[in-house]
Amino acid sequence: MASFVLYIQSDCYANPVLDDVLRFAKAAVQLGHQVNHLFFYQQAVQAICADIDLPADEPDLAGRLITFAEAHHIPLLYCATAAEKRGFTKVRPGFTLAGLAEFGMRLEHADRVVQF
Repeated sequence: MASFVLYIQSDCYANPVLDDVLRFAKAAVQLGHQVNHLFFYQQAVQAICADIDLPADEPDLAGRLITFAEAHHIPLLYCATAAEKRGFTKVRPGFTLAGLAEFGMRLEHADRVVQF
C-alpha cells in the first residue's frame, strides 16, 4: 500500500478544499493506505485559526478534519511563517507548528504527495 502526504494551500473557506481533503484521507485509510501527515501552507493556514466564527449553517470542516486525524494518528502540520504573515496567532487544538524544512524532510517517508 502507498503512503501519502496531503499538501493543502488553497483558501479553506472560499472553496470546499477541506471537504475534498477529508474525503481523500478517509478513502485512503479505508483502502489500507497510510496518510503520513497533512501540511497547511499559504492560504490554507486559515484552517488553524481558532478565532474564525463560522455561521450556524456552515459545517466545521476543520473540526471534522481534526477529529478524523486524531482518530487515525495523522499529524496536522502548518507553516509557522504563513500563519504569522496572515496574523493567525490563536491556533486550534490539533494542529502542530512546523516549517517548510520539516515538511521537506518528512517527504522522504512518503510515496506520494497530493496537493489541494
